[in-house]
Amino acid sequence: MGVVEVREMKDGKQQQTQYEVDFIAMNGQEKYYIQSAYRIDDDVKREQELQSLKRIDDSFRKVVIVGDDIAPWTDENGITYIGLFQFLQKGL
Repeated sequence: MGVVEVREMKDGKQQQTQYEVDFIAMNGQEKYYIQSAYRIDDDVKREQELQSLKRIDDSFRKVVIVGDDIAPWTDENGITYIGLFQFLQKGL
């Protein structure tokens, strides 16, 4: 599990908040925040998995790997979804 520290302004004061993601991967200067989930069947589960990724406000790639066999796609938040087998075969 990885921890990302984000500085935010709240009530006129700068606060440091930590968000947990399942993995943080580095490839040279590239960084990837990765969440893994067996399935994301409904909006409640999706929000649970995306909560930390949505709050990390930088330009690095955010990825959700799911156990289902799905075609890779990217949502309106720029978060990429990919199936486990596709990830293992082709990577990101």
